[in-house]
Amino acid sequence: MSLLNILPNWLAKPAYRQLNNLLGKARARQSGAIPKVELREEHLSNLRVVTDRNAFLMQIPKGGTVAEMGVANGDFSEMILAICEPDVLHLVDFWGSDRYATGRARVEERFKQEIGSGKVVVDLGLSMEVLPRFPQAFFDWVYIDTDHGYPVTAAELELVRTKVKPGGIIAGHDYVTGNWDGGVRYGVVEAVHEFCVKYHWELILLTHETDRHLSFAIREIAK
Repeated sequence: MSLLNILPNWLAKPAYRQLNNLLGKARARQSGAIPKVELREEHLSNLRVVTDRNAFLMQIPKGGTVAEMGVANGDFSEMILAICEPDVLHLVDFWGSDRYATGRARVEERFKQEIGSGKVVVDLGLSMEVLPRFPQAFFDWVYIDTDHGYPVTAAELELVRTKVKPGGIIAGHDYVTGNWDGGVRYGVVEAVHEFCVKYHWELILLTHETDRHLSFAIREIAK
């Protein structure tokens, strides 16, 4: 039940405006604390825009060693297996929130055959705890779909950079300002831009879904 239905109309509307104003100021402070770094032409000259994640995966090299960080119920994992045909797919997730608490069991059942053959490996834990276990230059590409906040995403990019092979790809989801329905401010866009400028990487793929929960792919600019 909404605030407008609980309170009398003469009281509800001013209260709603006041609450919305306070939330707006809080969101502005949160947004203002995130570094803003603009990309240059060199970071966009090889960018290709595709319709959705299916088309996105069609552009990613097949085979290799891949990691998906943030797996949920394994829907995108299944797409990666079907389209990209990795030699090994590491599924990294904590499955710690109420929303995804049953995800691990579903994933293990869903990919029972692939797990048994070693094609899929489940790595239980938070991304920043699991990634250090892998050798340097281990992955051909990594897909990040975890916290989406600026601090975690920036830290993940820094760490993943050391774990992908030369010329490897870092990709991810929710390249968007935030979640409108949930009222959550993301920091993926800012973290990606800052990383690209700092390390001389470029955007090479971007999806264009109507819901704006876009996927991105970046790689180091060839010297």
